[in-house]
Amino acid sequence: MKQIQQVLQQYEQVLNASDANAALELSIFMPQFAPAQVGRDAVLETYKQIFQTIQLQVKFTIHEVEAIGELAYARTSSSGTVTVLADNKTTSEGNNEMFIFKEENGNWKIHRYLFASSQASN
Repeated sequence: MKQIQQVLQQYEQVLNASDANAALELSIFMPQFAPAQVGRDAVLETYKQIFQTIQLQVKFTIHEVEAIGELAYARTSSSGTVTVLADNKTTSEGNNEMFIFKEENGNWKIHRYLFASSQASN
């Protein structure tokens, strides 16, 4: 499942670079505290809004990858920091994630991505 691990590393890099277009090419995500995003345009706008609000510096830890035919999942956790751009305040960041992958034309793509904070709110 080396290719899936490489996709996760790419996704980590685009999140840290605040690259909405590259993030969209890698995943459809379901962020917490937000309504469901329907369609690529809505997902792109959500990524843009997030990246205009915060700067992430996170690292994924892969705990499990399992492939079942043309579908696979990866269970990860992430940790790092998030900086709110409005006031330049940086706090610690941590999530548990579930990635669902789909194989398309011999390549694994993030099909869906769901995360929830692993840190208690202050």
